[in-house]
Amino acid sequence: MNDILDYPYVLLAGAIAVQWLTANAAAFVRSRHSTLTEEQRDEFETLETATLTLLALLIGFSFQMSIGRYDLRKAYEEAEANAIGTEYVRADLLPAEAGSQVRKLLASYAEQRILFYTIRDPAQLAQINAATARLQAELWSTVTHSAALQPSPIAALAVAGMNDVLNSQGYTQAAWWNRIPVAAWWLMWLIAICANVIHAYRERKTHPHLLLVLPVIVSIAMFLIAELDSPRTGLVRVLPQNLISLSQSLPAAQSPGP
Repeated sequence: MNDILDYPYVLLAGAIAVQWLTANAAAFVRSRHSTLTEEQRDEFETLETATLTLLALLIGFSFQMSIGRYDLRKAYEEAEANAIGTEYVRADLLPAEAGSQVRKLLASYAEQRILFYTIRDPAQLAQINAATARLQAELWSTVTHSAALQPSPIAALAVAGMNDVLNSQGYTQAAWWNRIPVAAWWLMWLIAICANVIHAYRERKTHPHLLLVLPVIVSIAMFLIAELDSPRTGLVRVLPQNLISLSQSLPAAQSPGP
């Protein structure tokens, strides 16, 4: 299920096909049995209304969850850029050699963070994560070593800033792992299938093409939820605009003033 959710277009096609086929199967079964009485049809209509209402609630809650997760990923991207930019400035509080090394490492670190947001290939992503971990270790070692040699409240600011840089990356990674539970997707699929079955079985005579309307509507809603909930493979993605802007400004910050 996780693999399908990472490819919203596959989810869209699969959802339409499954719901349409089950609806046609229900219509076929109905055609082989006696016609429903008006009382039975009213009961099925009540059941259909309740099922569609429950499905709408699930879709609404899932959409809200996906929007919240998308906004959270955007917020952490901005927080990462702010943390890196702040620490780049605080590098001036360190001795000249250590400060220069920290600024150089932060410039490389910002580039790796941009790649984290833009790369889709899993193999390249593993390399980026490894490079990010190495840079984090070097940055922390450089700052703490310099602060240990000359401990002062000013040096502590640089250490605290580096701690924010490392923490912001962890928060970002956690936000990218935080997806809509698979159980919620299964429940949504099950209720959608039930709604299509009840709808097709209740109707007196339904053209096969008309049975496609409900599956398409429900599948489009699922597709949009999957797009928002797929941070790396969907079309709706968090662009590292703040990190890109920061990375472009760092070389200028490195040049000596007049």
